[in-house]
Amino acid sequence: MSFKFTNLLDAAFNKRAPLFETTEAFRIVNGAPDGFPGMTLDKFGDRYQIQFFGDELLREKNAVVAAVVEKFAPVCLVIKERLSRSGKSLENPPMEVVVGRPEDSTGVVREGPAKFHIDLLDTVNPGLFLDMRAIRLEMGERAAGRRMLNLFSYTCAFSVHGRLGGAEISTNADISAKILDKGRENYALNGLEPKQGEFFRGNAVEYVHWAQKKGLKFDAIVLDPPSFARFKGKNFNVREHLMPLVADCATLLNKGGLFMVSSNYSEFNLSAFSRNALASVASVHPKAKTLWNKSQDIDFVGSGHTKDSCLVATLIEV
Repeated sequence: MSFKFTNLLDAAFNKRAPLFETTEAFRIVNGAPDGFPGMTLDKFGDRYQIQFFGDELLREKNAVVAAVVEKFAPVCLVIKERLSRSGKSLENPPMEVVVGRPEDSTGVVREGPAKFHIDLLDTVNPGLFLDMRAIRLEMGERAAGRRMLNLFSYTCAFSVHGRLGGAEISTNADISAKILDKGRENYALNGLEPKQGEFFRGNAVEYVHWAQKKGLKFDAIVLDPPSFARFKGKNFNVREHLMPLVADCATLLNKGGLFMVSSNYSEFNLSAFSRNALASVASVHPKAKTLWNKSQDIDFVGSGHTKDSCLVATLIEV
């Protein structure tokens, strides 16, 4: 049985060949389109994670693991079961180290000119959202001389690329002190010295309103919020609150500024999302124009066909 899976892994891996020179971190298997229904396989350097979003292949877990070990010889391989027995999605899934030791779960990966810390055992995501890679690289290439704002910044990957690309400053706003500390570690890993005010712990929405009052302006904004968030008793959900936030953010943009807005919310349609985002920005900057609309990169084969693999993103210039 593992022979069958090995052949499928060979085919899936070869599809990702255009990424080999760009990055050490990418998705090798994205579910059914790669022949593995209900399963993903992600590569982070010589560390790998398997996620099961359904039970289709759980009964063949040992054969799948054997195929991954034969093909890639991982230093560490972690399995995450993202579905409960009742079929409910789990944000804190059971995690099992099947190759290596728990302390082998941490490492460093290269993405373009940048390096990032990862930890396969740190909740669902190891510290780098793979489906935003192409957008991060482009924003880094466009960053020279710009003042950037990175909202819902997570581990500050956009800002690392921005600063490496010559951004004057890139302010990171996130509610988690732990996550911002990881962002500082990523700055240090890339030889970047944090500038005053570059790390803001707090609600991204509150930061935008504070920046409006202070008259702060930016030349590029990255807005990549979670679908749902809660902070100090207040709820944020992208369906209701994203477009008003886009309009608020637009007031912080200088003429000629760039605004990247994205979401993994599965109910969003890319063309409608793009139109709505442009309309929200144009309410502040009437001459705003869309530069591109994108979904996930080539390693996310079949993107948009399942709730676990979807992304809408648009880049607007004012």
